[in-house]
Amino acid sequence: MIRMLLAALALLAATPAAAQLSHPETAMVAAVDKERDRTLALLERMVNQNSGTLNFAGVRAMGEMLRPEFEALGFKVEWIDVPETKRAGHFVATHKGSGKGKRMLLIAHIDTVFEAASPFQKFSRDGDKAVGPGVVDDKGGIAVIVAALRAMQQAGTLKNADIQVMFTGDEEKTGDPIPVARAGLIEAGKWADIALEFENLAKENGQEFGTVARRSANNWTLTATGKTGHGGSVFGPDLGYGAIYEISRILTAWQSELREENLTFNVGVIAGGTPASIDADGVKVDAAGKTNVIPAQAIARGDLRSLTPEQDAKAREKMQAIVAKNLPGTGATLTFQDNTPPMAPTEGNRALLARVNAINRDLRLPEMPEFPPAKRGAADSSFVAAYADTLAGMGPVGGSLHAEGEWLGVPSIAIQSKRAAILMSRLAREKR
Repeated sequence: MIRMLLAALALLAATPAAAQLSHPETAMVAAVDKERDRTLALLERMVNQNSGTLNFAGVRAMGEMLRPEFEALGFKVEWIDVPETKRAGHFVATHKGSGKGKRMLLIAHIDTVFEAASPFQKFSRDGDKAVGPGVVDDKGGIAVIVAALRAMQQAGTLKNADIQVMFTGDEEKTGDPIPVARAGLIEAGKWADIALEFENLAKENGQEFGTVARRSANNWTLTATGKTGHGGSVFGPDLGYGAIYEISRILTAWQSELREENLTFNVGVIAGGTPASIDADGVKVDAAGKTNVIPAQAIARGDLRSLTPEQDAKAREKMQAIVAKNLPGTGATLTFQDNTPPMAPTEGNRALLARVNAINRDLRLPEMPEFPPAKRGAADSSFVAAYADTLAGMGPVGGSLHAEGEWLGVPSIAIQSKRAAILMSRLAREKR
């Protein structure tokens, strides 16, 4: 009998116990489950409202749809117009709490890649899979935020929480100039202690992951010039190598000398000839030439992705040094366009993931390791990561992003909502 009792006590001690949840946390878990149908109904309404980035009326309609949801939760809602960026604007909701706990910024976006002319327009459901434009990128993330905040309100943990919500209206095709388009988000990041980004949860082979880092997404343009003339004189002392050999030398040297973990520099478009040019948007090239003419111009454009500002700066320095070593009779220039900075993997970000894993243990869910940053794209969280501890990928599980058939795993909405509600409630109790 004593042996049986000891064995039972040992098993109890070894089992991750949901009893570690507080009474309010248990109430939040129950509230998320109770509100499941309401949350899915909101998701369906959002997905059925087209909000392609350039459908300004549709993006603003999303803001109006969400306004009453947040006002009912005690948030002050604003629509921020940024006309100089030629985009619809951004949705901002602010909840004033006690001022004592951690300040939290919740990030998502209300625009999608599916414009009004897309044939992919409506929400559908097949069991545990929901399909529709933007269903997981990023309207599912918004559904998670609303469900989590509703649960906090019902459990009484929202009233003291200082939270700012920012849903950008141009994440998929950011307005220009970017410093203006992201000025409000950056200011919110400076205000916050913690930033939580609700893009899709990373999942591979059944394993869920936490995202503590994202790489940057910046562009470069490389232009090479040469002395044009008869092709029979190529490599000679008078005309030299021509623009195409020069640009080929540079790209080959980058590939062989600069490669390292988490650093990539893709070549997206290239052209050479006499002449060669690229359009103002940097996406369409035009070139002409003859087999017996040394090319006068060559142009290439691509992206540069890095994990930290230091890695980015070193890569640019090395790229410029290679550009400067011109072949005879040629010249070259390299310029950079800054778009999205890196979200570096900091100790603060990792501490947030550790908190989520403590919640996972309390909910009897598997712990989540860090997701390799090279497998994640850039996102709005990168603009605030220099100012606040940041955890990304807090949205639901899904797939086929940016393609017809984009889908979301319905059960993951509730799981992510519970994680988010408990995490925010615990952070709201911590002193700044």
